[in-house]
Amino acid sequence: MDTFPVNEHGLILRRTALDAGASDRQLTRAVDAGTLVRVWPGAYVLPDKSRTPEVKHRLKAVAATLLSESDVPLSHQSAGVLHGMSLLFPDLSRVHLTTGHKTGGRIETQRHLHSGRLGPDDVTAIDGITVTSLEVTAVDIACSGNFFQALAVLDSALRLGADRERMSALLDSRRRGVAVARRALAFASPLADNAGESWGRGQMIVAELPVPRLQREYFDADGRFVAKVDYDWEGKLVGEFDGMRKYTKDLGDDETALDVMKREKAREDGVRRLGPMVIRWVWADLRQNRMVPMVREWLERLEIGGMGSAQASESTAPANWLRYSRQYAP
Repeated sequence: MDTFPVNEHGLILRRTALDAGASDRQLTRAVDAGTLVRVWPGAYVLPDKSRTPEVKHRLKAVAATLLSESDVPLSHQSAGVLHGMSLLFPDLSRVHLTTGHKTGGRIETQRHLHSGRLGPDDVTAIDGITVTSLEVTAVDIACSGNFFQALAVLDSALRLGADRERMSALLDSRRRGVAVARRALAFASPLADNAGESWGRGQMIVAELPVPRLQREYFDADGRFVAKVDYDWEGKLVGEFDGMRKYTKDLGDDETALDVMKREKAREDGVRRLGPMVIRWVWADLRQNRMVPMVREWLERLEIGGMGSAQASESTAPANWLRYSRQYAP
């Protein structure tokens, strides 16, 4: 089997392979045989079925930058991937770049060139690749998506160390999507662990439910740590979002996903022993608008945030929630 030089980004560039003595015929033969995967014209990677869409896009975006004739920074979702942001249903179909000028934006088959001026503080480098800054990237994405997507990216940006005031100032110079982005920034928190948690909280906000405390820590009577929970209402109700990664990202040596699930069950039992009701939801519950009614029911049962049974009998919020949910759904 032919071997080809792999660079620090995990890419095999055609020009580097040819310099090392390979031929175009060998590269084509490797692609046909499935031992190489073409990610961009003139760029390849070794096959790996475990790559997430974000990892695949990172490779594609880096290749586009390395093989570009101009130093145009990656931006929007492409920059977000390089920054390590947790994005909600990002558009990864094209590589996103910003021209640095008021004009020149266009959409091509594999690239989306955005127009827009960029100052020296608006760009940075990640692993040698020029990208828009954390704050500019977050604002770009927030202004181009719906409320849930904006909340997710702004949560993620704050978690990664973005400056809230800087993002607010950047919005002053924007036009499209500013109202949605400003609303999301008002609710954004660095405590949301991932886009799924942000989406759930966004649905609660739109449904006008009491906003939960995020990442509350629970301790037993002896002061021993029991758990940190995703959402907490007054110590009476705990909400947990079960994203698929919860059972795979923390695998120890020789552990299976089942082992992690058992550990998670023991953790939940520990929280229950301290008094709160614990409820859980998954991606499907968010997609199918099942989470808000479930949370609302328990808030009313436990009379949290003034949501007693008397209010529930006269409330029209569930119907309103469905209307807004369909409007803002990704």
